Amino acid sequence: MRRAGRERQGASRQPRHGLARVLSKRGICSRSQAAALIVAGRVSVNGTLVRDPEWPTDAQADRLAIDGAAVAAAAPAVYVALNKPRGLVTSAADEQGRPTVYTVFDGADLPWIGPVGRLDRASEGLLLFTNDTAWAAAVTAPSSHLDKTYHVQVDRVPDGALLAALTDGTDVDGERLAVKAATLLRSGRRNAWLEIVLDEGRNRQIRRLLAAFEVGVLRLVRIAIGPVQLGELPKGGWRHLSDAEVAALRPGR
Repeated sequence: MRRAGRERQGASRQPRHGLARVLSKRGICSRSQAAALIVAGRVSVNGTLVRDPEWPTDAQADRLAIDGAAVAAAAPAVYVALNKPRGLVTSAADEQGRPTVYTVFDGADLPWIGPVGRLDRASEGLLLFTNDTAWAAAVTAPSSHLDKTYHVQVDRVPDGALLAALTDGTDVDGERLAVKAATLLRSGRRNAWLEIVLDEGRNRQIRRLLAAFEVGVLRLVRIAIGPVQLGELPKGGWRHLSDAEVAALRPGR
């Protein structure tokens, strides 16, 4: 009887997760930032200082504090669209001291938010942020096959054969790269603008694929993620996503 009672009690307990993960899930900071806070001795669990980022933590019941200030069970969910300017690093901090995307949020009354996917330093356009880590993971999951649309200025005027080759794809550094669609928007004498659609996310995919065909990228601007459009958002400007936009990017949409 005593053993059965213990089994029932254990079955009723909430599952435990690493402390850094729990802090991240509460929308306080990223998991790596949480781990740094924990190792620095700034986080306590139920009044006890913990320095192990993987400390088993009950996300619902345990009392967490940073520098003695209680951490709320969950921050209100925030979803933001940014028109990322060229030259900013998609990171909370940069080892080389380069400016990051977070400079555009200086003075904004926002909780911690993390980027949903990335744009490299030389790229511009639509970048999403949120403190809803489950939503972010669903948006960036390879299985989502969410269309991402880019306008790309290249250093030559492509012909139909090149556009077809981009959709057929090619092997680059042992990886098969291709685009979902590539169309010519406009052209001049020496360069042109393409619209390129991806339904997968690989590191520097467009730049690497075009380089394989000896095409250089002059500008790369992401203009849409699924139904969410960059629109007239000014460079360096941001806005909250509408409820409809958030819902449209959820899994099972």
